[in-house]
Amino acid sequence: MLNKFRQSGSFKCLFPRTTTPELDAVLLNSAGGVTGGDSFRFSCKAAKGTALTLTTQACERAYKAPPKEWGQVTNHLTVEAGARLNWLPQETILYNGSALDRRLRIDLSPDADMLMVEPLVFGRVAMGETLTEIRLRDQIEIWREGTPLFLDAIRFAGDWHTHLAKRHIANGAGAMALIVLMSSSAEGHLEPVRELLPDAAGATLIRKDLLVIRILADNSFALRRTLIPVLRRLNKDTLPRCWML
Repeated sequence: MLNKFRQSGSFKCLFPRTTTPELDAVLLNSAGGVTGGDSFRFSCKAAKGTALTLTTQACERAYKAPPKEWGQVTNHLTVEAGARLNWLPQETILYNGSALDRRLRIDLSPDADMLMVEPLVFGRVAMGETLTEIRLRDQIEIWREGTPLFLDAIRFAGDWHTHLAKRHIANGAGAMALIVLMSSSAEGHLEPVRELLPDAAGATLIRKDLLVIRILADNSFALRRTLIPVLRRLNKDTLPRCWML
């Protein structure tokens, strides 16, 4: 059940019909993408004992930005005791010349479960685009009762393509993803998930209830081919319909 809801500007939220008591929400940027000077903010709370899945209608696009300007995206998610939140946005595509400042913070109560994914695609391969000049600030924080459980950040400015081509950095990968599962079931997923991963990916159990997965892929198609079975495994064999269209 939806308790409170407010939206404004080009950032919308849609609620498809479901046959279960869980709530699904689809985020839609009707502006078509993010560029310098844009500022998008989203916050939500999964109340005690509820289940909420958040996704996006399509891939987000970070367009070329004017010098010294950034496109800002800030997401703050709160999960109360006994609740489950799935943060499952589709890929963000970085265009050459883009400047994206993106921040995600998740605050968990005791006994709250959370599954999140953040996939990134490096340029429009079909158009022959390479990222020779981008600016990227990407920060992810997961907290529980004031204690940080997981912190991750990327800071980069310059030739992304050349940087990722280095063998011991990304060996020329065209896409990547981060998956984090916070759940009492995390430990039981470790070995089955490892069996689903290609060579350029890894899964680590940071603690019994915290599973972290990182994936590098040649392109967005290869990335999704890995992501879909892994996310299904971690989410009771279900994914939002937007992922399957």
